[in-house]
Amino acid sequence: MRQATPIPEGAVEQLAQALEEAKTKAAFQRVQCVWLRAALGLSAEQVATAIGWVPTSVRRLQARYLREGGAALIGLKRGGRLHQNLSEADERRVLPGFLDQATQGGMLEVSRIKTAYEAAVGHRVPKSTVYRLLARHGWRKIAPRRQHPKPDPARQQAFKKTASERASRG
Repeated sequence: MRQATPIPEGAVEQLAQALEEAKTKAAFQRVQCVWLRAALGLSAEQVATAIGWVPTSVRRLQARYLREGGAALIGLKRGGRLHQNLSEADERRVLPGFLDQATQGGMLEVSRIKTAYEAAVGHRVPKSTVYRLLARHGWRKIAPRRQHPKPDPARQQAFKKTASERASRG
């Protein structure tokens, strides 16, 4: 088995300070992961057991700390739009013509937006991509209900009678 790379001098004190300054559980665990090795000489398996991680994650973070120093312990970037067709700024450039139509009370046809989007992207996309695009930019489908959710036929008939009586009087 290969010998572990030594932790740099003075790192134990820096890590202890970082432990006190950690504001979230995730930040505390990242620092603790390296501190347990530096201060107590625990193996990756022992550190993983102590903080509730898997040994692979412990090794990966410790190796990153040895390469990058304290910057490796500052929030890891996760998630994001890794498979995007267009950036959000480019998407905003595709939508303005349709936005004018929508603000004037016109009906939006997703097929037209889809055609414009495909022209900007340069290939075909599913219709769901366009609906997600619209949701991302705060658009939603608003349509009137066909009927009241709690209809009362008796009240409706009573209203019709009084409305027709009012019309004949006026």
